[in-house]
Amino acid sequence: MAYQKEKSPVKLLVLLGALMAFTSLSTDVFLPAMPEISHDLSGHAPLLITSFLVGFAVAQLFWGPISDKYGRKIPLLTGIFLFIIGSVGCALANDMFAMIIFRIIQAVGACTGPMIARAIVRDLYSGIKAARVFNVLMIIMSVAPIVGPLIGGQLLSFFSWRAIFTFMAIVGLALFISTLFLKETLSQTNRRRDFSGIFNSYFAILRNKIFMLSTLVVSSLYLALYAFISASPSVYIEHFNVDSRYYGFLFGINVLGLTIVSVFNRRLIDRFPLFRLVTTTILISFLISLVMLIMNSLNDKSLLSVAVPIFIIFSSNGIIASATNAIALSYVPSNSVGIASALLGSFQYGSGIISSLLLSIWDSNHPIPMAWIIFGGLFLASIFAIRLSRQLASDNKE
Repeated sequence: MAYQKEKSPVKLLVLLGALMAFTSLSTDVFLPAMPEISHDLSGHAPLLITSFLVGFAVAQLFWGPISDKYGRKIPLLTGIFLFIIGSVGCALANDMFAMIIFRIIQAVGACTGPMIARAIVRDLYSGIKAARVFNVLMIIMSVAPIVGPLIGGQLLSFFSWRAIFTFMAIVGLALFISTLFLKETLSQTNRRRDFSGIFNSYFAILRNKIFMLSTLVVSSLYLALYAFISASPSVYIEHFNVDSRYYGFLFGINVLGLTIVSVFNRRLIDRFPLFRLVTTTILISFLISLVMLIMNSLNDKSLLSVAVPIFIIFSSNGIIASATNAIALSYVPSNSVGIASALLGSFQYGSGIISSLLLSIWDSNHPIPMAWIIFGGLFLASIFAIRLSRQLASDNKE
């Protein structure tokens, strides 16, 4: 029985927003603790982001077909349960290897949140309506990146970093209980009968030009954003000597900008084509990244030379994510939405692996490596956005 849109839509949107925020919950809360974790466990803390993103990106490719066959609710509950186990394991880990293993378990569970949330939106909506819903979800989920580092910083003031992962487990339990009341949204007629043809479905979606170009735009943006997320603790706390208690405020300002842009975007969606919004916003962000790279090359002692450009780039996600998700999922068949959402999420968050690996190789708290990766990610996003616009224009002519 599909979830009826007219029944408690606010409750549904809040739950979907919380599920979309699973990634932020799993990363942003413990960012202020990364230097302390590195010291206590004698390891390289950015690997905890890399390992999480690997598990997050790969596991979605398995959860997608499962959700298309068995529905959205059962895989979602299973995933949240795994997230709770991973969080408890991280809180009890005594070495970096154990932490990495439990972070992967966390990721395998957490990836069901945004992946299935996107699929549920597509089950219920399409086109501009889907874009509006994704935009509302962006506003709701933006609370997590603002509050996350603040909570992490405050927990560090009173407890050790282990309390942060205990907090994640508690939030995971609350989400598990809330999801028990979620009604199934995938009707029996739209479900896959078996797992045969899964690879053909994946290949068919990979050959879908509009889906792939939309996915590559947002994935390239996330390559840039994860460069900041991974590097910002060391850049802010170690290079600019920002107190870890106040790191959360600097990080939260960016997400506040994202929230404001998302609210404003509700009107833009009704006035302009989605692809035009994506292209314009990406090109502006690319120019800002170039300015940031030049400013930090000339003066690497100014916190504002990082904070101001990052604020603009981060805020742009309020337009780009909702628009690209809506475009991509509108061009796939109903019985492959789970697979498409999985592939979208796998590319989107998998791009963060590249950022964190590059930063691990660079191994510097200097802002220049981060600035170069952000510039490169947005350069790619600009190319894909222009191609997406041309492809959609071509399809409309036909």
